[in-house]
Amino acid sequence: MREIQTTADLIRASGGDPLIVWAAQGFGPGVRAWYDGDAVAVASPDLSKRDRLAVSGSAEPAARLAAGVLAEVGPSFRPFGSEELLRELADRVPGMQFAAAFGWMETVQTPDVTTTAAWLDGDAGVEDLLTEASPSSYAWPGRGGVRRWAAVSGDGGELLSIAADAWSAPEVGFLAGVATRPVARGKGLSRQVCGFVTAELIKRHGRAALMVDGDNAAAIGLYLKLGYTYHRVAAAFV
Repeated sequence: MREIQTTADLIRASGGDPLIVWAAQGFGPGVRAWYDGDAVAVASPDLSKRDRLAVSGSAEPAARLAAGVLAEVGPSFRPFGSEELLRELADRVPGMQFAAAFGWMETVQTPDVTTTAAWLDGDAGVEDLLTEASPSSYAWPGRGGVRRWAAVSGDGGELLSIAADAWSAPEVGFLAGVATRPVARGKGLSRQVCGFVTAELIKRHGRAALMVDGDNAAAIGLYLKLGYTYHRVAAAFV
């Protein structure tokens, strides 16, 4: 396997795969990448709550590459990529086990949404809303990589629906931390705040992406309406 040193070389090696490019985080602190044939692997520490190893390419070179990279960076890095590839890797890489399938969604299309959402000046009230509405969220105020929050607010200024710009890469903005107070659900507020953040991410990065549970039909439907496309991905562990 050979190490990749720059984003330009990573884009060439991966064919511009948005998931791979996102995982590299502009080659931020601790990020490393390699290739072997048409396979590419990016080891990215503390990315969306975990040490992640994004992998793409054909099964045989990807398995060889994943095994070599894991031997170098250690088992804390959790492989992820297309579901089809991850199932192959779980069969081919000693000690690797398939963990879970979910969705990667992305868009370059600016959504047409009328919204009152805006970026917050700070994160006051965000933790309380997440605690009430989405305690399992990966994005929280103060967590590394979580940059800023947007919200639709009520007449009294209380936060009703939120979303974060979190773990965005220079080439791929990332939407996370979506939550709406139970009393405010069913009013289209998630569409407003997600539409706003998506448009802002595309303006800044050229592309927006997110990850979603594969069984969350309501969320997937919302993102599809905002112009996202759905791709089946999965994670494994060693």
